[in-house]
Amino acid sequence: MRKSIWLSLLLLLSAGAGHAQTAASANSLPFTIKPLGNNVYAAIDEPKGGAGSNSGFVIGDDGVAVIDTFVNPSAAKQLLAEIQKLTKLPVKFVINTHYHLDHVAGNGVFAETGAVIIGHKNIRGWIHTENLKFFGKDIKPEQKAMVEGLVAPNLIYDAVIELFLGSRRIVVRYYPGHTGGDSVVTVPDAQVVFCGDLFWKKTLPNLIDGTTDKWAATDAKLAEDAPKATFVAGHGDVGNAADVQEFGGYLTDLRVMMAQPVKDGLMGDALTNTVIPKLREKYGSWNLFDYFAKRNVLDTAKELRGDKQIPKAAD
Repeated sequence: MRKSIWLSLLLLLSAGAGHAQTAASANSLPFTIKPLGNNVYAAIDEPKGGAGSNSGFVIGDDGVAVIDTFVNPSAAKQLLAEIQKLTKLPVKFVINTHYHLDHVAGNGVFAETGAVIIGHKNIRGWIHTENLKFFGKDIKPEQKAMVEGLVAPNLIYDAVIELFLGSRRIVVRYYPGHTGGDSVVTVPDAQVVFCGDLFWKKTLPNLIDGTTDKWAATDAKLAEDAPKATFVAGHGDVGNAADVQEFGGYLTDLRVMMAQPVKDGLMGDALTNTVIPKLREKYGSWNLFDYFAKRNVLDTAKELRGDKQIPKAAD
C-alpha cells in the first residue's frame, strides 16, 4: 500500500461525523477563517489536519462561491455554518480545484443546498475512480462505496470559465502540473488567487499525479501574472507571489538534484540516500518534509524515467 498523508486524512472519514461533532461541541473548528479583504475569505486547515486541506469562499452581490470542500462532510457543514454567520445569501457555486479526496468530500453538503458543483472536465470521472488508489489494494467495501458516492461536478469546463455573483466576476482557469485537471480561481477585484494544490506554502507536496516541469512553469506564470495578489495554497498558510515562486523552485531543484542520479541508474534506497540529504539542506524546515521527501524523490524518478502512471485525460 502506498504510504501517504492521504491515508492519515482518510481516517477522518471512518471516524466520520462523530469527530467533527465532538470538535463542534467544544466550540472549535478544524480550520481558521482568514479575511482577505473585499468579502473574500480563506479557510486554512488547522495544524492537526482536521479539515484535510484549505478552502475558501467569496461573497458576491447575490450569492457565495466556495472553493474546495475538505476531506469530510462534517468539516464542510462547519464551513457552511461559518459562511451563514457572515451572509444570508445562498451558496451558488462550489469550485473543485482538483479531484483529490481531501478537496471534494464535502461537495454533497453544498449540493444539498442547491449549489452548482464546478470543475475541470477531467474531475467528473476521476473523482470516482482515481480516488480509490489512496486506500490501497485492500480497499474496504465501505471505502469504495464512499468514493463512488462522492458528488461530482455537474458543470464542467475545458480551458476557462467565468462565473458571476451579480456584478462580481470570478475566473476559473485550467493549469497543468499537479493532477492534469487543476483549476486556479481568481477574484480580480480582490486580487486573490486560490491555487488549490498547485501551490503548497512551505510544505512538501503530494506528487503522485504530478508532472513537475509543467507544474514549476505554472507556478512561475501565476506569480508573474499576479505579482501583487494574495495566493491561497491548497496546504499551508496564505502566501504571496514570492512564496509561489519559492514553491516552484522546490520542484525545479528536485528535478535538478535528481537528474544525474537517475541518469546513473540509481533506484530505491540508493537514490533516496543520495538525493534527500541535499534536499534537506534547503527544504528540511518545510512542513511534511519527513513525510513526503522520500515519496517525492521516488515519484519524480518515475517521471524522469518515463514510467510514471498518471491519470488519463477525459476524451
